[in-house]
Amino acid sequence: MDAKTDHPLLFTPLRVRGVTLPNRLVVPPMAQYSAVDGVATDFHREHYGRLAVGGAGLIFVEATGVTAEGRITNGCLGLWNDVQRAALAPIAAAMKAQGAVPAIQIGHGGRKAAMQRPWFGNGPLTDADLARGERRWQPLGPSAAPLSEGWLVPRAMDAADMARTRRAFADAACRALEAGFEVIEIHMAHGYLLQSFVSPLSNLRTDAWGGSLEGRMRFPLEVAESVRAALPDDVPLFARISCEDGIEGGWTMDDSVAFARALGQRGVDVIDCSSGGNTPRGATNANLQRSPGYQVPYARRIRAESGVMTEAVGLIREPQFAEQVLRDGGADLVAVGRQFLYEPFWGLHAAHRLGIDPDFRRWPHPYAWWLEKWDKGIRAREAAERGES
Repeated sequence: MDAKTDHPLLFTPLRVRGVTLPNRLVVPPMAQYSAVDGVATDFHREHYGRLAVGGAGLIFVEATGVTAEGRITNGCLGLWNDVQRAALAPIAAAMKAQGAVPAIQIGHGGRKAAMQRPWFGNGPLTDADLARGERRWQPLGPSAAPLSEGWLVPRAMDAADMARTRRAFADAACRALEAGFEVIEIHMAHGYLLQSFVSPLSNLRTDAWGGSLEGRMRFPLEVAESVRAALPDDVPLFARISCEDGIEGGWTMDDSVAFARALGQRGVDVIDCSSGGNTPRGATNANLQRSPGYQVPYARRIRAESGVMTEAVGLIREPQFAEQVLRDGGADLVAVGRQFLYEPFWGLHAAHRLGIDPDFRRWPHPYAWWLEKWDKGIRAREAAERGES
């Protein structure tokens, strides 16, 4: 609890530029792979509408491609045209109507683009996928080096490709604002385009966008500059990074601290701290022992050494643990992902369990009316069982 107010930090507002988050709880981007030509469907509206009621202060729409070839799968959302923007607007409005700040992650799949939806294998597209109607396209990357054997060989990007991609990121950010989103996050993690530039495992260039750490960071930093320049000063900008590759000779935490400092200097406000993904074994670091808060040390160190606010993520399931992460200085924000899919009202339950919403006042009024009576009935029965009058 906050020593001065005895109020949970998890439910203390946080101001980032011109946006005040009502609490420190975040639903991070979780791809649903269910769009049609990059356009959100009824499923997305129901999915995000359900999450909007759940009590998080900040909710991110999943990784959204800035170009058609930047989609990770055929089912990924896009923001390269106004039809896609219009389909996302009701989602942002639903979040806002429930008191959450609507946010979106924009990205480019790079050499991992044009892959299978995860439930079909999470690997390269096969003839069976094509028979289902999936399409294959030419991926892009820093170098003509495939993710692994059997994966598509990306085309090494030239200066014109990079200029077009920078513009696409900026244009997507502007469309996101037009759709009603109030926070933008750039996806720089998990082996996708921008993370593949910073990692020496995937960036084999010898020109100005490769070689040294400064060279490998150059293009992602240029993208951050382009997006920041396209946004009004009061709009927060986040960046999700993989804090380490988890592979010998790859990207390290020391590199991430330097990257976070450089991103902060270019107007990024919060670093969303994940890891791994630069291999075909999954989206995140397959080499880590997964336990509650297993990626919190990344957020703690970057926060301490870069001077940039951080968001912690990684099997954070219990309200008391989320609160402890904040109290211990592990991060400024805490992201709860898959637990929100399992328990869409997780944030409201957390407020009840941490003792700041005993009467269900944070719930939608039609729910609260029923739940207050339900709770009184339970307490009355428990009292009777204890022999209390």
